[in-house]
Amino acid sequence: MQINIFENPNQMGLESAIVSSQIINAAIKEKGSARIVLSTGASQFEFLEHFIKMDIEWDKVEMFHLDEYIALPESHPASFRKYLKERFLQHVNIGKAWLVDGEDDPQAVVARLNEEINKAEIDLALIGIGENAHIAFNDPPADFDEPAPYKVVNLSDTCKAQQVREGWFPSNDDVPKQAITMAVPQIMKSNVVISVVPHASKAEAIGNTVKQDVNVNVPATKLKTHPNWKLFLDKKSAAHFYNWV
Repeated sequence: MQINIFENPNQMGLESAIVSSQIINAAIKEKGSARIVLSTGASQFEFLEHFIKMDIEWDKVEMFHLDEYIALPESHPASFRKYLKERFLQHVNIGKAWLVDGEDDPQAVVARLNEEINKAEIDLALIGIGENAHIAFNDPPADFDEPAPYKVVNLSDTCKAQQVREGWFPSNDDVPKQAITMAVPQIMKSNVVISVVPHASKAEAIGNTVKQDVNVNVPATKLKTHPNWKLFLDKKSAAHFYNWV
């Protein structure tokens, strides 16, 4: 585990984008292409603003989408497909993008994604951490042994509450009950995992992740077992384990 702490979200976003671009460019230089996984949410705003400006041969990059709500129209402000199209895909000439279509038959979507992601290794996965320490939509208690790369999950009340607090939905009842998500073992297969996690709202989850042993009730602790996990924080998200005085 490598922890990087910055003064503010913008600086954190810039530095994490630079490191991510270096990893992608190294993969392209070595293999001629790169495969990445992208997450979404309010925590990724600053990162993506800088990431789309990096000097990368985007046409040699294949992107996989981390998760998506089931039965949520793409036109909805909370749609992760909408988010990625507006904040990432319309700004770069990506080689190929595999978005999770939550409006299609979930099992067919899962089968298609599982087939595609299994074709080659993932060079870099950008994996956020939720307020309940979930990674993707793997809420506590998380399944650390799911064999399939993608799966359908039920969303917890704590997960729904975060989406409401961030302004994506007016109430918990408005948040979809299910989502398609990348499973924990598939995340762990990535050659490099980078977690970009700013803001005070994530401080407790980050503190628990750093201080606790690996356990299913704090899913992000599993990332500590990855041989190349890089955690990018700002001062507010690091507040529960780092003493600034």
